[in-house]
Amino acid sequence: MQSIKLKKRVGEDGILHLDIPLGMKDQEVEVMVIYQSIETAIATQTPSDLGYPPGFFEQTAGCLADDPIQRYPQGEFEERESLFE
Repeated sequence: MQSIKLKKRVGEDGILHLDIPLGMKDQEVEVMVIYQSIETAIATQTPSDLGYPPGFFEQTAGCLADDPIQRYPQGEFEERESLFE
């Protein structure tokens, strides 16, 4: 059994077309299609669905307001030999 994950767009006709080269000819295969709208999947996930503990964002949002992170100068970088010539 092989799994293939694709991200495709449903056409204006409401039909999803899948062209999947399998590297085999003249054979029967069993296919299972499971689909989920990407917008729906993202919009319905809660922070706890994504693995965050309850109240995580409320407790951590703005915690560095009094001590902001600073990015100091990075210095000069060495010039490297090009990989493409």
